[in-house]
Amino acid sequence: MSELIVAAFRGADSAAQALEKLLALEPAIVADVEDAVVAVRGADGKVRLQQTIDPLTLRATRGLAWGGLLGTLAGLLLLNPLAGLAAGLVLGGGAGAVSGALADYGIADGFIRHTAREMAPDSSALFILLRQVAFERLARELEPFGARIARTTLTPQQERHLKKAVAGVHLPR
Repeated sequence: MSELIVAAFRGADSAAQALEKLLALEPAIVADVEDAVVAVRGADGKVRLQQTIDPLTLRATRGLAWGGLLGTLAGLLLLNPLAGLAAGLVLGGGAGAVSGALADYGIADGFIRHTAREMAPDSSALFILLRQVAFERLARELEPFGARIARTTLTPQQERHLKKAVAGVHLPR
């Protein structure tokens, strides 16, 4: 199951500082972060997003890992594991890079922007999508920053339905 956690803060820098702290403590609090975005609504009312996970790099890395594994296994079957590893790395990395470039990975930017427009000027929010979290500990770590936290849990089926439902929806600007 994936969890989407949104933490809102007073101050434009608070969400970035909170994310920095969470990432330093990551193994103890969160595992398998799928996406993390800091949204800042400046004093002028403009919204800026700070992406923290590059989908191209993430998918290419995962493609390299899977390609290397599958290539090595195929190479073992053909009695040449090094050639299989090399071919798997090349093909897996390339496929991962292409899918990363074409995919809108993680939390939809339109949802984040729409939510951030509702925030008070000179405030920020942290949007984090992850697979595992020690929520009570995360809430304690965000407490000094004065965070207001919203959380939702989705089963894999609910997540697929939600992604399918919002795929064609365009939020008003």
